[in-house]
Amino acid sequence: MDARPKDIFGTFARIEMLTWALLIAGIIARETIGLAPSLFTVVGATHGLAFMGYAVSAVLVGVNQRWSFGKTALAVLLAIVPFATYPYDRYLEKRSMLEGEWRIEGTKDPRDNSWFDRLFRWFIFRPVLLVLVLIVFVVSLFMFLIWLGPPYQWGS
Repeated sequence: MDARPKDIFGTFARIEMLTWALLIAGIIARETIGLAPSLFTVVGATHGLAFMGYAVSAVLVGVNQRWSFGKTALAVLLAIVPFATYPYDRYLEKRSMLEGEWRIEGTKDPRDNSWFDRLFRWFIFRPVLLVLVLIVFVVSLFMFLIWLGPPYQWGS
């Protein structure tokens, strides 16, 4: 992969933050000037895709960087908080937790021998296939969520 883990994570953190701004602006426009529901749906869907893309990239980078489960889960959960992904990116950057390349080769580290780590490296070594699998996953999840409807209707 040409893009390093920190590039991928930082890009998705910024995109997710930007789509939060668009979503909030869309909510304000809908409530004050009567933004067309179809336009609001586009804004909401854009944010949903950005959210899922960020979550996938956070897990991928977290696994690559060997973050703890808690740190990786926090990265994903911070996408729920408006504008929190970029400050977390800066936090990780200052602590050099985004440094390094993709782990495409095993090392003497015993963790590199787990089936999960071998599968991870296999996919990282094949970035086109990895991206295609992730796109299929995100689009499938997105379509399922569209089928479910808006979150405020899930309990109804």
